[in-house]
Amino acid sequence: MQTATAISVRGSGRPATGAFALSRRWRRVFLILHIVAGGAWIGIDVMVAVLVWTGRFGPDADVRGLAYRALAAFAVWPMLTSGLLCLVTGVVLGLGTKWGLLRYWWVAVKLVLNLVLCTLIIVALEPGMDAVAAYGRDLAAGAEAPAEVSSLFFPPAVSLTALTIATVLSVVKPWGRIRR
Repeated sequence: MQTATAISVRGSGRPATGAFALSRRWRRVFLILHIVAGGAWIGIDVMVAVLVWTGRFGPDADVRGLAYRALAAFAVWPMLTSGLLCLVTGVVLGLGTKWGLLRYWWVAVKLVLNLVLCTLIIVALEPGMDAVAAYGRDLAAGAEAPAEVSSLFFPPAVSLTALTIATVLSVVKPWGRIRR
């Protein structure tokens, strides 16, 4: 019986570096899930950017209030879910293919970007969503609340930049192997 590390990834001719090797079918399944989750994450970030923009520059208080309430209701958990799905599928792909988790710089950088972004969602974005919803309700009720929401421009800008970098890294695969 062969050990898990000696089994090659079918169709590639190269052994996996992790504790197990994904068959070609399972590698494709996890790769598709990884790409779809990343696309969803980018789409949710674009939605957040549109809601922030609309909340700041919308035509009237009702529209701006609705944008902030929608942002508070729909941004955090779908974004975190897609980020965590990217993390899990990326770890499985790293462990089950020749790329490894810490074998190539581009994989390690993507892993760090994912961990940082998911942490920022929980630590920096989620705690402020109640205040964003309250501000949206105040706007819709006709009260121009003095809440400071200009900092909401930063989360989608930072996240979209980081996700674009991760996408480029996936395609270009720069920097080579990490030396031990």
